[in-house]
Amino acid sequence: MGSVPFGLILARAFAGVDVRAVGSGNIGASNVSRAAGKLAGVVTLLFDAGKAALPMILTRSLLRGSYGDAAAGHLELYVGVAAFVGHCFPVWLRFKGGKGVATGLGVFAVLAPLAALAALVSFGVVFAVTRIASVSSLVGTTVCAGGAILVHGWGTDVAWGALLIAALIFWRHRGNLARLFQKREIKV
Repeated sequence: MGSVPFGLILARAFAGVDVRAVGSGNIGASNVSRAAGKLAGVVTLLFDAGKAALPMILTRSLLRGSYGDAAAGHLELYVGVAAFVGHCFPVWLRFKGGKGVATGLGVFAVLAPLAALAALVSFGVVFAVTRIASVSSLVGTTVCAGGAILVHGWGTDVAWGALLIAALIFWRHRGNLARLFQKREIKV
């Protein structure tokens, strides 16, 4: 499910464009919004978050009675991380996917909903001030991962999953970080 390139599909459906050939070339919601309009960007964000959240919720509901709450919780986390990695490295696009912000948000919406909500609020505030999606995404990622670790505790599977997801999101934004330091990052 994580490998489904919703950004590519929706940009083609909304505007007939290959989002990989426009703007940053990324298949995520920010670039889809630039290439195909804000509605396409919002729908991409929802679908990218949903492709992690839905399989996690299904895992929880299908396995809880069979494996117990703790085992089902571990499997739920692993399913979310798998969807996140699948989004970043989709087999259908030769492993060149998105940066994982929306899909990571979908993981945390299930595991730590208050941390996900805090991330959305911090994203919105930072975006309103800077108009730079990458800065807003990285601040939101930091808030979300930190919140999930606070809620679940240090050393738990969720804490390690949060650190893995945050580290991969930051790594996927390394080009944005370089442009930020050079004061060449694109504003929306």
